[in-house]
Amino acid sequence: MSDSQHLVRGVDHVAYPTFDPAATVRFYRDTLGFPVVHSICAAGWGPDKHPDFIHFFFDIGNGDRLAFFYYFGLEPFAGGPQGDSYSRFDETVPVWFIRSRHLAIHVDSEEHLLDYRRRLDASDWPVEMQIQHETIESIYTHDPNGYMIEITRAMRPVTPQEDLDANLTIDALIDVVSGPAPSMDALLVRKAELIVQRANQWQRQHDTTTVPVS
Repeated sequence: MSDSQHLVRGVDHVAYPTFDPAATVRFYRDTLGFPVVHSICAAGWGPDKHPDFIHFFFDIGNGDRLAFFYYFGLEPFAGGPQGDSYSRFDETVPVWFIRSRHLAIHVDSEEHLLDYRRRLDASDWPVEMQIQHETIESIYTHDPNGYMIEITRAMRPVTPQEDLDANLTIDALIDVVSGPAPSMDALLVRKAELIVQRANQWQRQHDTTTVPVS
């Protein structure tokens, strides 16, 4: 585990290319209600043969922004039949792998989640899935560029014990993927080994932080 001080304060912006800025604005500004908050018109920018472009930003809350690049005169790239404006995949690539790259946006309540479901279902981009998994509930759709967008709400707080479990899982994963045959079984065995190794340390920490009842 890193001891480096955590200095960042969230996402400034995430950026994607688009070949359809009009539909992108209709989706994010007009359907989801994310206001346009900044744009950059770049003419003659960059190295030779770099096209002129506009870089525009939507406010997605909490000071975070979602941005797009539109390059004038640039045609969509050829590729496989699956994917999005950024990556085109062959039909043999599993859809679950393609969808693993997505943007998730947080809302505070079930009421807000369902409000976004209503907006999307009334648009050209209806909700494709609504799923409860572990501590969150999410709705999913694809934006006009083919990017998967998730809107999610917490069903309950994540506990400190779950944070500890997450770190155990990741430490076990790092150990296992460096071996000859990574698998879920190997990960669970290594995680159990780490629990045994660290049990005494956790007990000592618990004992020193527990205040006796007088």
